Amino acid sequence: MLSLETLDLILAISEGELIEEIIITLLASPQLALFFEKHPRLKNAIVQDIPRWRELLKARIHDTSVPQELAREVLCYQECQLLSTSQLIVKLPGTLALLKEVDSPFYEQAQKLVTSHPHFTPAQQTLFLQRWRLSLVVQATSLNQQLLEDERDLLLAEVQQRLALSGQLEPVLAESDNAAGKLWDMSAGTLRNGDYQLIVQYGEFLASQPELLKLAEQLGRSKEAKAVPKKDAPPEIWHTMVREPATVPEQVDGLQRSDDILRLLPPELATLGITELEFEFYRRLVEKQLLTYRLHGDAWREKKTERPVVHQDFDEQPRGPFIVCVDTSGSMGGFNEQCAKAFCLALMRVALADNRRCFIMLFSDEVVRYEVCGKDGIEQIIRFLSQRFRGGTDMASCFRAIIEKMQGNEWFDADAVVISDFIAQRLPDDVVNKVKGLQKAHQQRFHAVAMSGHGKPGIMRIFDHIWRFDTGMRSRLLRRWRR
Repeated sequence: MLSLETLDLILAISEGELIEEIIITLLASPQLALFFEKHPRLKNAIVQDIPRWRELLKARIHDTSVPQELAREVLCYQECQLLSTSQLIVKLPGTLALLKEVDSPFYEQAQKLVTSHPHFTPAQQTLFLQRWRLSLVVQATSLNQQLLEDERDLLLAEVQQRLALSGQLEPVLAESDNAAGKLWDMSAGTLRNGDYQLIVQYGEFLASQPELLKLAEQLGRSKEAKAVPKKDAPPEIWHTMVREPATVPEQVDGLQRSDDILRLLPPELATLGITELEFEFYRRLVEKQLLTYRLHGDAWREKKTERPVVHQDFDEQPRGPFIVCVDTSGSMGGFNEQCAKAFCLALMRVALADNRRCFIMLFSDEVVRYEVCGKDGIEQIIRFLSQRFRGGTDMASCFRAIIEKMQGNEWFDADAVVISDFIAQRLPDDVVNKVKGLQKAHQQRFHAVAMSGHGKPGIMRIFDHIWRFDTGMRSRLLRRWRR
């Protein structure tokens, strides 16, 4: 079977121009124009997706076969191109019969060209083949155009669906251009219209708890690189090269020809205002032939300067991925559950902005895992937010899962975050020893987000940092009063 791509090569049709035209038409659609105006961050992400669209359209052309009738006509045209004039005259009746059989648009024109001149000359042969090729080009272009328009409609429908999803989630999850780009990539999954409303609802809850959002941002940004000067470092001599004018440069020292606009003579500047002499002015400007003042003092000399410099040490702590463990016991239900899920959503927001991975584990009687910053991150976070907190508390299994995860090379610099009320049994000694070993050997940090003021100190002593967000009624009323 003859593919549409091969037909374009035979007829020297530029499919790239057709594809570019379709993409420009797509980007100029009113739906996208309004969306770009409302969500400029997502516009950059969509523009970066254009190369994928080109490859998609090219693959569609490559996989599409031309109709059998057109393929037979193209094959006959290629054979006729190789014939001499006398050979073509012999084959003309069969060629006309084939054109009629395949219902070619060129049939009537070909019959007129043959019957109008009883003696078929080489010039007439050239004209016949040129007209035939033009007819084939029109047919191939029409096929390309129809195919690309159908693909454009499908692509526009896909883009509109992803725009609806991204536009709803952008205020919740995207705080930078990088996060918007990740969000656009994650919107390629198959979701129904109502699926992502759960994320929007928890986003609205997070907005109503600014202290919770601030806490997540502080935890996520807690590995800032700091420049610390060395206390014992002696000053060093720093050698630099500077330029200083040798004499005063404002002293006029005659005239010269150059292109220095700032030092033009008034007569030269006057020619710029005369229409007939304007092009002459520009010619002399390009050739550096304009009369200008020559100033004395253009010579420069180099001078060495010395200044003390104190070196600084940069305590660089790279921001690694998040491993978030959420307690789903019965005591974490209700308002605690809302806060825990909203806090995970806030950490996901930070991870998207910093291009970090975010892995969520739920622990009660068993451990359930979700990676929410991957390609199917939106589906994963929806599944996580749909869970209910009604189990028991097995914190030891949570820490064992964290330790196992941190053994991998991709998670060696991860931040472990445990969200719980920490009303549970004490940790086994082997778990405590393994955690301390990770803290010393790999400098991995363990954070506790305490949702209650009644957590057991013996459990919380193992963490590097304890972030408190008391969900008790008194604390909730106090936070609301402060707002």
